[in-house]
Amino acid sequence: MSQIVKVSGKSRTSLGSAAARRLRRQGLIPCNVYGHKQESKAVAVEGSSLSGMVRSGSRIVDLEIDGTPEKVLVKDVQWDTYSSEVVHVDFLRVDMDEKVHLEVPLQLRGTSPGVTAGGVLEITHHVVHVECLAIQVPDFIPVRIGSLNIGGAVHVKDLQDVPEGVTILTPPEVVLVHVVEAKAAPAVEAAPASEGAEPALVNPPKEKEGAAK
Repeated sequence: MSQIVKVSGKSRTSLGSAAARRLRRQGLIPCNVYGHKQESKAVAVEGSSLSGMVRSGSRIVDLEIDGTPEKVLVKDVQWDTYSSEVVHVDFLRVDMDEKVHLEVPLQLRGTSPGVTAGGVLEITHHVVHVECLAIQVPDFIPVRIGSLNIGGAVHVKDLQDVPEGVTILTPPEVVLVHVVEAKAAPAVEAAPASEGAEPALVNPPKEKEGAAK
């Protein structure tokens, strides 16, 4: 279950990309709060606390804006070009007793014997869609690969550690990870020599002085 963290910020009236850049230069991150049939609100949150919260994987937030607290869910995070800095966050207002739909990241657990034998582990999905109470949102869902051999796969239906109260909405037959044989490097064939051609000398001998041309 996600830990509930507290973050504070302030309303902002200046909108647009230029205003957002000015906020970031001041160490603030522009955010939006919406949902529950209430008016959307543009806010600015202190950058270091918000970035730390996002990197820790927290999903449920006690967001206090201008002294007024709201319970919100981290709905969408935008990163800069190099995916190193948070540049914008969307928060969705929630009631702790209502169900929400969202994506939850997957986390691999164990060592695949197929990889140990020389196979290649391919991850086809990094998240699954779930439904649960806001208070039950997990930080991640484990994917056990300790018995995954070459040619084997883990499907959604194979997940063993789905927390109680969490319903997976991603179809059960979807492949999450599988192990495939490593592809052999293509053999490089030597170009056939032309019939009757003699091999070229690397350092051909020079003609002696006075030799007839």
